[in-house]
Amino acid sequence: MLEVHRTHRAKILNHGQVEDSLDRHGWSASKLWNVANYHSREVWEETGVIPDHGDLKDELKTHPKYKGLHSQSSQRVLEELAESFNSWYEKRKSDSRANPPGYRKKNYYDDNGNRVHEEHPRSTLTWKQNGIKHNAKNNRVRLSKGANHKEHPKAWEYILVEYETRPGVTVENLQQVRAVYDKAKQRWELHLVCKYEIETPTAPGTETAGIDLGICNFAAVAYSTEQADLYPGNRLKQDGYYFPKEIAKCDDSGGSEATRLHAKWSERRTHFFHSLAKHIVQRCIENGVGRINIGKLAGVREDENGESKNWGKHGNLDLHGWAFDRFTSILTYKAKVKGIEVVEVSERNTSKTCCVCGREDDSQRVERGLYVCEECDAAFNADVNGAENIRLDTNNESNSESSASLDEDRSTGWLAQPSVYLHDLTRGFQPRAEVVDCKP
Repeated sequence: MLEVHRTHRAKILNHGQVEDSLDRHGWSASKLWNVANYHSREVWEETGVIPDHGDLKDELKTHPKYKGLHSQSSQRVLEELAESFNSWYEKRKSDSRANPPGYRKKNYYDDNGNRVHEEHPRSTLTWKQNGIKHNAKNNRVRLSKGANHKEHPKAWEYILVEYETRPGVTVENLQQVRAVYDKAKQRWELHLVCKYEIETPTAPGTETAGIDLGICNFAAVAYSTEQADLYPGNRLKQDGYYFPKEIAKCDDSGGSEATRLHAKWSERRTHFFHSLAKHIVQRCIENGVGRINIGKLAGVREDENGESKNWGKHGNLDLHGWAFDRFTSILTYKAKVKGIEVVEVSERNTSKTCCVCGREDDSQRVERGLYVCEECDAAFNADVNGAENIRLDTNNESNSESSASLDEDRSTGWLAQPSVYLHDLTRGFQPRAEVVDCKP
């Protein structure tokens, strides 16, 4: 049996009864974030070290703001902050303009544009198993309150939420509940994370696919069936330029409009990753793939001496909005459910080496997107060449398939003319001819 987790979105039926409690807990989460943020900045300025979520918990577990939520909910807020600080720390290595995680606040202005008061926005709330009691029969979930909000007798020490999911969804083995405030609808909704056991899936076949991740083309995929697919990263790059500019226009970087833009940007990026992983897995099933080799990019930000690489002004922004590790995690999960193994392999020199004859030469990649080999007189897409080398795992000396493939007489037409898929916001990835580009 294989354990999988799925998230179901649910409408809150008794919203009027629980809205006030969720609001107060959402504000408490923002206050805790701000207290922990201030502490983290102080530690960073004094020591140059960013405290992890364990350090934050030890420091703040007796703080009044920590008691505004259930203990596990407070821990999740601190985990999210620590993750944000670590992302900022990595980004600042190559982008000196990078700002640390901001404070969560909402400003209100009078008719003359003067700020009249501040209020904490409603942050997402997370309850883990110890804070949840689920009544699956009646579609109800009881969420523990923070100590500071238990102002009533024991019967009122929780928030009782009645929910409704889409038809056909069975909520069982509930592991986590997230309450998310939808600013557009001005109401809360639940995200229910459930654990399911399914029969261990059988691999669709025994073939291997190779994936090369990049900035211009987010992914290039090569199959042993002599097919290749390209997935341009245009949508991510467009969003990466559009949203920072719009956020910069906001009067307050921590205000409601900036927060809304950040959330929308994050949602679109997440949608892109899930759509891409889903499409690649489906293509692997069609091509009888049982294993996916994906380039291991752990050292992409550093050079051979461990120093941070400088990819230029826009290159650094592209690289650090890349989130290749996040995509790999999503792909690994979706592939596992279909019986496909995902393996990270070294991509050392895969962009320099001809996948047909094996010659290695820096000058063979003559321009963006074009790879020309003087040895075998072949010309093909450079990213597909890298993907095919990753598929063959040419850095693995024990891989017999790699050696055999490089010695045999191979067709190269598919290397030069891969299928191109673009991201459609409503339909996922579609053939390029079927997608009409649109602005964010």
